[in-house]
Amino acid sequence: MSFDPATRISQRVRQLQPSPIRRFFGLVESMPDAISLSIGEPDFVTPWGTRESGIFSLEKGYTRYTANLGIIELRREIAAYLRRRFDVSYDPQTEILVTVGVSEALDLAMRVLLNPGDRVVIQQPCYVAYPALVSVAGGDPVFMPTHAENSFELAAEDFDRALAESGANVALIGYPNNPTGAILPRERMAALAEVAARRDVVMVSDEIYAELTYEGDPVCFASLPGMRDRTIVLSGFSKAFAMTGWRLGYVAAPAEIISAMNKVHAYTAMCAPTMAQMAAVEALQHGEREVAMMREDYNQRRRVILARLRALGLSCFEPKGAFYVFPCITSTGLTSTEFAERFLMEHRVAVVPGNAFGECGEGYVRCCYATALPLIEEAMARMGQFVASL
Repeated sequence: MSFDPATRISQRVRQLQPSPIRRFFGLVESMPDAISLSIGEPDFVTPWGTRESGIFSLEKGYTRYTANLGIIELRREIAAYLRRRFDVSYDPQTEILVTVGVSEALDLAMRVLLNPGDRVVIQQPCYVAYPALVSVAGGDPVFMPTHAENSFELAAEDFDRALAESGANVALIGYPNNPTGAILPRERMAALAEVAARRDVVMVSDEIYAELTYEGDPVCFASLPGMRDRTIVLSGFSKAFAMTGWRLGYVAAPAEIISAMNKVHAYTAMCAPTMAQMAAVEALQHGEREVAMMREDYNQRRRVILARLRALGLSCFEPKGAFYVFPCITSTGLTSTEFAERFLMEHRVAVVPGNAFGECGEGYVRCCYATALPLIEEAMARMGQFVASL
């Protein structure tokens, strides 16, 4: 009897769609002359002091497993950073878990919070992994659309309505936002916090782009009144510290939740890479100057790409955080997918169709400006030629 391995793959995984971001990344790799504005990865090399600390750890033979939660030196530095930067306190012994990137942190959060069929309300547009990991954990995502005319800010009344209609007791938000670059002002966050407390909701807050905020100070959701004990904060080192390949994230949450997450973490990842953890200690102790320098460079690119897009006649919300712009391309008469595919094939520039981030992202494309300014200028020149040809 012949055997078909495909028939043994779970229904949940069969229904999971491959990441559209990685699809465009793969296409770009086969086009050496293409410019990629598709992947959210800093073009900066990890600062030398951080790299040197990783090298030193190897030279000293620090190559063994660490504690499942992560080395205590790093957990102490993370706790000190959160207290210093966001005025929120965690016990490094029991309330911080070091993970293999923020993706693992998100996966763990969904696994420990959800029973089969539980619903999770998620703002959209949103990072492609949010609904995917909710589904993998057995939950059902419920979407709360946001729109450019409201600065892609999630309104408390929409949040309240989504919770009431869905019966969800978990919510997942991400500000600064990927893909829109939107931030959520403190007063808007406080309004969401009031709803979360009244509805008895656990908040999962993805704050990986918090350091890449260009107007005002970033806000940690857990720092809002009454939110510390009902919030799971996800963050890491990939974006602001230019450490994507080091694969290092962390979770800050009440001890009971960290303990539950660590159960799963211990059976899967076991621990984050030792040399990456050593490097992250250095990044938190001495890397603030480099982070500020990179943030200012991104800010310059943000202003340039926004001005160029608007000069092309494309309506574009002004991003206030992360390193993405989300221009509206409906005036071209193309769908998001048509625009992205044709722009890549005809002009060798990769962007991501907005519908990859949810249905309300249709009519937009995401452009990442975490690449060199000359390449951004050239990409915008090519976009001008493309739009004119339509």
